[in-house]
Amino acid sequence: MGLRRTARAMLAIAAAAMLAGCGADAAVPRSGPVPPVNPLPPKAREITTPTVPDTGCDAEASLRPAPRSGALPPDSALGRIIAKGRVTVGVDQNTYLFGFRNPATGQLEGFDIDLAREIARDLFGDPNRIELRSVSTAERLPALQQRQVDLVVRTFSVTCERRRDVDFSSVYYRAAQRILVQRNSGIRGLADLSGRRVCVTFGATSSGPMFALPNRPTVLGVDQWTDCLVALQQGQVDAISTDEPILVGLAEQDRNLQVVGDGLGFENYAVGVPKGETDLVRFVNGVLDRLRADGSWQRLYALHLDALGPAPGPPAPRYTG
Repeated sequence: MGLRRTARAMLAIAAAAMLAGCGADAAVPRSGPVPPVNPLPPKAREITTPTVPDTGCDAEASLRPAPRSGALPPDSALGRIIAKGRVTVGVDQNTYLFGFRNPATGQLEGFDIDLAREIARDLFGDPNRIELRSVSTAERLPALQQRQVDLVVRTFSVTCERRRDVDFSSVYYRAAQRILVQRNSGIRGLADLSGRRVCVTFGATSSGPMFALPNRPTVLGVDQWTDCLVALQQGQVDAISTDEPILVGLAEQDRNLQVVGDGLGFENYAVGVPKGETDLVRFVNGVLDRLRADGSWQRLYALHLDALGPAPGPPAPRYTG
């Protein structure tokens, strides 16, 4: 009896195997499991030339403020903006805290966004008389040079090199450069980046300190800081290095990340203006002076940047001419 049961069981197994094979095409090769693919962000490539700062000018010095008064010449920067009925400002939509698109509302928000609206308020009496255009880090200079925008308010660090191509307002925010890493990375400062992989954005001044290391890291350039965030999360880079407020904004989106290390220098944010438009520079400096004096700068800090800790206060302006 036991033998018959065993035989029937074996026949059942054989039949099941034959049925499983029915309809299978022997010519089609069987494929194994496919490993996950984490592609690099679009346009990502290695940066091989360091950004060497030019210290041959007083980069922070800007023109003394002057209010708008009387009739404006139609060929002046302010005259064209007033005639247009709105101010066009290049901003970010990917940097949490300073300029980002709120996924719940679809609206652009952040410290830089509200600062741009304050400029529109003083121009038109209405903070909404503004056209916000998203520009990447590398697009800031060309957007001003080609007059695609009237101003750029986008964590725009003022440097001597950039002053050759565009003009700047007085400095409205001062930020230290630091490093963002995974919490278990073992990276605690600049020296630990030797031989590692570090992400920066094209056009940023953040790559300079990396090239000063004896065993310099591989520096990956991308379009947006959120591209760096994805690359770090996927293990394609070991760290991101840029201004501390940008890094804190990225860490707020992923609590497995932390900002580490001493400051690697400072970046001074100012409003970018097309070259030679002195009336517009003076007007913007007047707006920034108002924000410092009436508490609006502190209000915007409390609204958008409280994750950075107590407000340091706005940098004192330095004027010339």
